[in-house]
Amino acid sequence: MDRLDLAVAHDDATQPQSMLSAISNEMVRIYKEQFGRGPTKTRTNWAGPDVLVVTLEQTFTPVEHTLRKLGEHERLRELRMLFQYAEAGVFCEPVERLTGRTVRAFLSGIDTEADVATEMFVLHPDGYEGASRGGASPRPPSIGR
Repeated sequence: MDRLDLAVAHDDATQPQSMLSAISNEMVRIYKEQFGRGPTKTRTNWAGPDVLVVTLEQTFTPVEHTLRKLGEHERLRELRMLFQYAEAGVFCEPVERLTGRTVRAFLSGIDTEADVATEMFVLHPDGYEGASRGGASPRPPSIGR
């Protein structure tokens, strides 16, 4: 096991599963609000000490299924990404609230053939007090840090 594997194993073992489940539930809620339906399967995992990946399956709306059937994969990706990045703050807020850390980068992706989406959040180290990728104001300094 190399150092990264050990860090991931340590994080997975010490991170409360309830927090990861809560992030998954928040992503389902956001998808329902943003797209009119939620995914049928969602999972959140650590991909290192500072990266969270949320995998969401079967997220397409009826219109998106039609675009897929028509072979309009580029258009489907373009539309989905337009909405995802326009609402980056909505996606980042629950991650910041539940982890207690600030989002440094938000990356959204979708495989239109498989109907699998990912939301990836790269987090600043614990204690960072600057601006969030989600557009929130910098966190006020904590007393005692």
